[in-house]
Amino acid sequence: ILSARLAKACPINPRQRGFIRAAGCSENLKLLQLLIQKAKREHREMGVVFVDIAKAFDTMSHQHILMGLKQKGVDPH
Repeated sequence: ILSARLAKACPINPRQRGFIRAAGCSENLKLLQLLIQKAKREHREMGVVFVDIAKAFDTMSHQHILMGLKQKGVDPH
């Protein structure tokens, strides 16, 4: 129920990979592998950065999150 309400109010970017139902890690690894192969074929440099923000929602004010959801029209009940 919550997921459906959020999807209507806050559409997810198709490039989003975290916290969604998808192939997940295997899909991301295959994409990375293809990008590396392409860069090698084209003799181009490529940088890769992995970012994992630990406890991202734990460090954000819950009041701020609720306010943002209200602004997007998400039913608080």
